[in-house]
Amino acid sequence: MNIQEAFNSAAGDYDNLRRILIPCFDDFYKTAVEIIPGDWTAPLKVLDLGAGTGLYSGMVQSVFPNAEFTLLDLAPEMLEKAKFRFSKMGKSPKILIGDYIETDLGDSYDLIISALSIHHLSDFDKELLYQRIYNVLKPGGIFVNADQILGKTADLEELYRQHWLNSIRANGILEEDLKAAQKRMEYDRMATLDIQLRWLEAAGFQNVDCWYKNFSFAVFSGYRPII
Repeated sequence: MNIQEAFNSAAGDYDNLRRILIPCFDDFYKTAVEIIPGDWTAPLKVLDLGAGTGLYSGMVQSVFPNAEFTLLDLAPEMLEKAKFRFSKMGKSPKILIGDYIETDLGDSYDLIISALSIHHLSDFDKELLYQRIYNVLKPGGIFVNADQILGKTADLEELYRQHWLNSIRANGILEEDLKAAQKRMEYDRMATLDIQLRWLEAAGFQNVDCWYKNFSFAVFSGYRPII
């Protein structure tokens, strides 16, 4: 099974398990939406990388009802869930099926978002993607990444993993759902927060910052400067 197949097979129950598998769900996503500026003079043009079922982008659409979305993901079955989510809001986002590195990202965007997805890329591809994101952002645009990060040391990483396991078991996860999540985690290729903030700055982003962190869950962003 490859990563596309793994997430296609998870599409049916994916949303139902989010609050269990993300112990800090409310604060994590709340921050990822709140840091998006609200003073846009025209409807936002938004790209969601690794959109999955549209969970994060759906939250953003609710806050910015006139925003126009492009959703990119490897897993068609996840994107079908996203299309249904948006249809209930009377919206029809543009759908792109493919990976971040090879897919044409399209026109320039005011906002590019991603949630719990980029950590599946190699470090080389993460750094390459951050440059690609910068290149298709409009001046003044913002990139927000709500993702999982690697502990700075082996001891911290072990602490992160054990806290996550303890938390989801306390939340009542079924053993079969835990095993399925751990199987998907075999595709994780996480990087530390510090190095990712440096990669964003090296790509040209300014005002790079981490807005939220809870063990391995972090929300960070950067702006493309207005020249």
